[in-house]
Amino acid sequence: MPYADATGEELLAQQARRESSARTYPRHLPIAIDRARGVEVEDVDGNVYYDCLAGAGSLALGHNHPDVIAEMERLLAADRPLHTLDVTTPEKEAFVDALFDSLPDAFADRAKVQFCSPAGTDAVEAALKLVRTATGNSPVIGFQGAYHGMTAGALALMGDADPKGPVPGGDAHHLPYPYAYRQPLGLSGDRGHRATARLLERTLDDPSGGIGDPAGVVLEPVQGEGGVVPAPAEWLRSVRRITRERDVPLIVDEIQTGLGRTGELWGFERADVVPDVVTASKAVGGGLPLAVVVYDESLDEWAPGAHAGTFRGNQLAMAAGRATIEHVLENDLHEHAARVGARLRERLEALADRHDAIGDVRGRGLMLGVEFVDPGADPATAPAEGLADPAPPADGDLAAAVQSAALDRGLIIETGGRDGAVARFLPPLTLAASEADEIADVFAGAVEAATRREQGVTA
Repeated sequence: MPYADATGEELLAQQARRESSARTYPRHLPIAIDRARGVEVEDVDGNVYYDCLAGAGSLALGHNHPDVIAEMERLLAADRPLHTLDVTTPEKEAFVDALFDSLPDAFADRAKVQFCSPAGTDAVEAALKLVRTATGNSPVIGFQGAYHGMTAGALALMGDADPKGPVPGGDAHHLPYPYAYRQPLGLSGDRGHRATARLLERTLDDPSGGIGDPAGVVLEPVQGEGGVVPAPAEWLRSVRRITRERDVPLIVDEIQTGLGRTGELWGFERADVVPDVVTASKAVGGGLPLAVVVYDESLDEWAPGAHAGTFRGNQLAMAAGRATIEHVLENDLHEHAARVGARLRERLEALADRHDAIGDVRGRGLMLGVEFVDPGADPATAPAEGLADPAPPADGDLAAAVQSAALDRGLIIETGGRDGAVARFLPPLTLAASEADEIADVFAGAVEAATRREQGVTA
């Protein structure tokens, strides 16, 4: 192999010369990965890291899990087809069995599945096409802070305006998403999320509200890229009631939250609701590209070929995905994620108690976020009578400094949220309690170092 002896610096320089300026992760994670196992990766220079990015949450079992590797090797050794478009195979039917087994019976018993092009964003596109076809309506309601992908329809639903600025959007509309730390309506506690639900209800019922009859409402049970913001269970139940009463399909985007990530097998289960449509990718492919939309049979109104994609027949991903789903189910990894995630969160909350620059620690299961703030700065908005005191301004520069310091110490994390001020943890669901403790220790050291540098302390 021509690059077998190349250093990380040489490979990164080659990448910068040849790859698009749209590349992202190498800009703040400047490493060249050579080997990986479980939660650990090793770069070409021999440095070992805890990987709390894990393919943006796609590696539910971590890198090179033996169950996943064994299934891929079995498929390759048996001369099975690797690609069949949407022609069925034993491998495909076994994958669908496992997928439906992971879903609540109330949803799975009425479910249809559409295989999409391999990225999760295409599952969102398919879901939008599905509900628009079934209802005959065009508008779709999403939420501020959302992330659903980078293709045109999904991009129109994104809360962040910058990436979608140059791209014409669809008929998408945004309402506030409950955000306990920075309540969009300025109301604290239960008042905040109840008000956002009421706003959705009034919007749907207002004939002069500027939105026609909607084709669907789209939400994430925990906003991931938006800064690890969990939706309260009561709010999710209210949204389900509101949409059901008005016969509006509810689409739940489980691309990052699905298959155990939040401590439930599926994020919507925490609220004990049944959606009309679920989009899934990442973990359900076992780390290989695979995306599906699963939906209630009553919506199955589209014509043959209404949604297609050449690589929707990726048999290797179906084998890896089935092995992953079965391992999660057989080992109750969602419950393990809840326990270990609570342990890691407790350590992060203890760290927050020592640092005013940590404004909030939140999340569910092994989907956690730490929001950094500038505690000495004036809030962006002044307190108003009857409203909650606003949180300090987000500090994206400090979050970036912590991310860099963490990488120097052997920990890979991502940032996200408003102003990129949230350090995000998405480790494999197989994370051991001892590994969670070590990750917390490394992160604490990174926070200490970054805050000292910000204060001008060099020793």
